[in-house]
Amino acid sequence: MELRHLRYFLAVAEFGHVTRAAQQLHISQPPLSRAIRELEAELGVQLFVRERQRIALTPVGVTMAGEARAVVAKADGFMRYARALSTGESGHIRVGYVDGAMQAGVLSAHLRNLRTHCPGLVVDLVAAGTETQLKALANNQLDIAIVYTPRQRPEGIVSLKLRSDNMRLVLSSEDLLASRPTIAPKDLEASPWVALPREGNADWRNRFLQQCARAGFQPDIRYEVAQLSALLGLVEAGVGRGFAPASVSRVENPGVVLRSLPWWRHTVDYWLAWRQHNATPSVRQFLEANGLTKNTKLPSR
Repeated sequence: MELRHLRYFLAVAEFGHVTRAAQQLHISQPPLSRAIRELEAELGVQLFVRERQRIALTPVGVTMAGEARAVVAKADGFMRYARALSTGESGHIRVGYVDGAMQAGVLSAHLRNLRTHCPGLVVDLVAAGTETQLKALANNQLDIAIVYTPRQRPEGIVSLKLRSDNMRLVLSSEDLLASRPTIAPKDLEASPWVALPREGNADWRNRFLQQCARAGFQPDIRYEVAQLSALLGLVEAGVGRGFAPASVSRVENPGVVLRSLPWWRHTVDYWLAWRQHNATPSVRQFLEANGLTKNTKLPSR
């Protein structure tokens, strides 16, 4: 028995007429009649009773029609799901992100676009540092990575810059500098600082220290935290000062003051990275959903 036999059976049951069913199926009447006889012989039951120009379902045929509809619907759903998987419209996509991307709204904006574009795609989120994500991409453990500026990329990984975010000095609301109209580099000399750990992104730490030196002060880094939210919490507690992306102001942080410094030029940049060759179809959907396909090397379908 083939799936087409069930489709033929349901068509004849619906129309009560072999000729009309054949027209609907775009086949001739003899093959349809033969298929119904073959199905009845294989099942060992009579599905139809012939009455003049029409045929009607037997009591057994009525029951079997219900079962046939369920089987055909299941098969159709299976095929739709397979097609959705092949195009990336369904299935899973594994997305890594740095903490700053969450705080800045970079992650949420891209996920919102993806949900609109592919509502059936399930997203698995993984919070990790830049270098950890890039290794996970190379090892096929992630499909998409949202990272800070990568110092170097593993072979086969491509990246696209998403956004540059200006940095703001973060102070406790009780800090003496919080109410000053202007803040000079010398005001920050020898004060305790909270910063991201060197192990998480050594290149970021080096660029930060170089910028401090060019500005004319040397930070006394006493606390290292891997998450931006933890940095804000420590600054609020008054244990030190820090720098954070300007976009953190989109979230209310009581007890924390963000100050723009005209002489501070350091920015934080967010990048999107993925495998160039063996990426999943869901990566294409992610890129298309966020308008990132122009001048971008896409994985093949």
